[in-house]
Amino acid sequence: MAAGHASSSACSPRSSTDLLEKPVQTRRHDQADRLYARARQVIAGGVSSDARRADRPLFVDHARGAELWDVDGNRYLDYVLGQGPNLLGHAAPLVADAVSDQVRRGVAYAAQHELEAQVAERLCSMVPAAELVRFNSVGSEAVHGAIRLARGHTGRPKIVKFEGNYHGWLDPVLYSVHPDLALAGDARHPTAVGGTAGQPRHDADDLIVLPYNDLPAVAEVFARSADEIAAVILEPLLCNTGCITPAPGYLEGLRELTQQHGSLLIFDEIITGFRVAPGGAGELLGVVPDLAAFGKAMAGGMQVSALVGSAEVMGTIADGKVAHAGTFNSHPVGMAAADAVLRHLDEHRDAVYPPLTAAGQRLMAGLRAAASKHGVPLLVDGPGPVFQTYITDQAAVTDYRTFAACDRAAMTRFHAGLFAAGISIVPRGLWFLSTEHTADQVDETIAVAESVLSSL
Repeated sequence: MAAGHASSSACSPRSSTDLLEKPVQTRRHDQADRLYARARQVIAGGVSSDARRADRPLFVDHARGAELWDVDGNRYLDYVLGQGPNLLGHAAPLVADAVSDQVRRGVAYAAQHELEAQVAERLCSMVPAAELVRFNSVGSEAVHGAIRLARGHTGRPKIVKFEGNYHGWLDPVLYSVHPDLALAGDARHPTAVGGTAGQPRHDADDLIVLPYNDLPAVAEVFARSADEIAAVILEPLLCNTGCITPAPGYLEGLRELTQQHGSLLIFDEIITGFRVAPGGAGELLGVVPDLAAFGKAMAGGMQVSALVGSAEVMGTIADGKVAHAGTFNSHPVGMAAADAVLRHLDEHRDAVYPPLTAAGQRLMAGLRAAASKHGVPLLVDGPGPVFQTYITDQAAVTDYRTFAACDRAAMTRFHAGLFAAGISIVPRGLWFLSTEHTADQVDETIAVAESVLSSL
């Protein structure tokens, strides 16, 4: 397999009957409960990210390939993969080796080194939008840099974003991610709804929130305020609210509108970058933005993100007009991981992406069949390396409002049933595949899902 783990992908699939007849593992949580109680004494809320809040958070002991084990020895088939970064599976040998070698050479320099040029060269060869690069540590930073750069380059104040799109937890963009519909207003002209207490009220003044997948709504805003709009930012394949493919012509229309009016188009590819194609969703969907932000899968779990874009726009950073800094930017250990991962994905793309996509699509088909057998209205959508399960009678989910109309209480029960049986997915119904998920593991997952769906 791609990351060098032993794999049984080529094994003949086992029948769902065989899998369902396996003894159910007795799961204990004594150590997890003890650690959670301990953590609550010294960590606010007992967790270090709000995304990990739960009645009983998962406390991991170790992970390898497509599996992880918690502190009580419970084994899980993992479709969270660190919220997406572990495209090559947990503890991929090539990542472990690269990181270990670099740690012995030095951890932090606050100076230039060859690896960052090497990784930037690789990005420029793989990503259609990349002519120049700047590195950060996490996705929120790269996105924040893109927005500042767009404003500095154009001299305009306003940013267009879309309901349901998440661009990090920083104040200027944490609006209308999953807003209360009672506060969100008219679907065609949404109200910007803040995501947290403590956000400055004025941040919303330069933000225009629109419905996703509605090109006429964007055209209407440009007709009214084009000379104020610095950029349009979006997840080109929306993964923070379901997994929503753009409507035919939508991205192309955004590209045309922004070029026509002198605004920039920014793709937030923190999730999709290097996961859905070697050049990300921009390559998969055939549209090249002015700027794009990458993270997660590019470094196999290490904290690396990148802001890439055209030489013209990125030149506004190069000439010092727009500031971009950070002590840990191009961190040598992270760059070592990114170099190893991107080299592998680039040089072995034909051995990575078609099997990864096929495995995801086979799992999706199995979930659909299992749901149909038991009369559960399960909608399964996405390209394969990442996909979403919704419980809904709707024929499609195309934006935040249709996502909000899904039966999220039933999805919560589905997630809980899977988790109790040792299948870990993102609670809202998002699934990530790795190159290390085997045919037997996919079959095991389908069988467990069928059992859970039968009692949903």
